[in-house]
Amino acid sequence: MASGSSWTPKQNKLFENALAIYDKDTADRWHKLARAVGGKTVEEVKLHYENLVEDIKQIESGHVPLPPYKKAGGSKAYNFKFHG
Repeated sequence: MASGSSWTPKQNKLFENALAIYDKDTADRWHKLARAVGGKTVEEVKLHYENLVEDIKQIESGHVPLPPYKKAGGSKAYNFKFHG
C-alpha cells in the first residue's frame, strides 16, 4: 500500500484500531482517525484508507496472494490458495 507518506507499524495499528471505533457514520470521522494516529493529516489518513480499500479489493479478487501465515504457537506456515 503505497501512500504519499510513510507509516510506521505503530501508526498502522493505531489506524486499524481507530477504524474499528470510528465507522463510516461517525461525525468528523477523518479528523478523529487522524487524531488517533497522530502525526498525519486528514488528507494522509483518507489516502491511506483509500489505498487499504484498494488492497483489500485486489486480495479478494485473487490478484494478490495472501502471505504465508504461521500457525499460532508453532513455526509451520499455512499456504492459502485462491480458486476461481
